[in-house]
Order: sequence, then C-alpha cells, then structure tokens
Amino acid sequence: MSTALIIFGAFTGLAATLSGIGKLTRQPKVIATLTGVGVPENRIPLLAALEILGALGLVIGIWVPPLGAAAAIGLALYFLCAVAAHVRIKEPIKESLPAIFLFLMAAVTAALQLSR
Repeated sequence: MSTALIIFGAFTGLAATLSGIGKLTRQPKVIATLTGVGVPENRIPLLAALEILGALGLVIGIWVPPLGAAAAIGLALYFLCAVAAHVRIKEPIKESLPAIFLFLMAAVTAALQLSR
C-alpha cells in the first residue's frame, strides 16, 4: 500500500465521517446547505449513513482492497452528485468548493485503490 493511498484514504474517510456526523447531529449550516440544494429532510439520515459506511469501507479496504476500491468509487459518486446539486441551482462556485474538493479526494483515492 502506497503512502499516497494511506494519506488520501485517511483524509477522505475522515472528511466523509465528519460530514455524516454533521448530518446526523443536524448541524445548522449543514442542514441549511442540504435543504438549499433541494434535499428533502427525510433523506438526510440516508445521506449520512452513505458517507459513514463509505468511510468504514475505506478503513476495511486497507485489508480487503476490493472493498476499499468500491467504497472510494461510491464516495466519489456521492460527492459528484453533491457537486451536481450545487450546479443545478446555479450556486456560486465558492459554495460548491467543499463538494468539489471532496469529489477530487475520493476520485484520487479510488484511482489509487484500483492501481493496487
């Protein structure tokens, strides 16, 4: 396992976990962002679960590489959809940067996992 994979995987997993926790604990800024892009409130726990499970998959993927690759791909798709949600409502790029950054981190993690 490469150092780059460890760094990207750890950061992506931590970011996904913190994002999921923000949704579960209903942090006002997180909820405002989600409702602002049109996410129904009853879907927020599902989104949190997807992020936390993706992060868990990255950790288990250290020992089970196919699971790590699947988790990284899943998180990349998740954050790509987040970017699309921001673009759909024509939000300023500044507001979309966290989703863009997390998409790129997850995509790099997926590429590194697939190259193992």
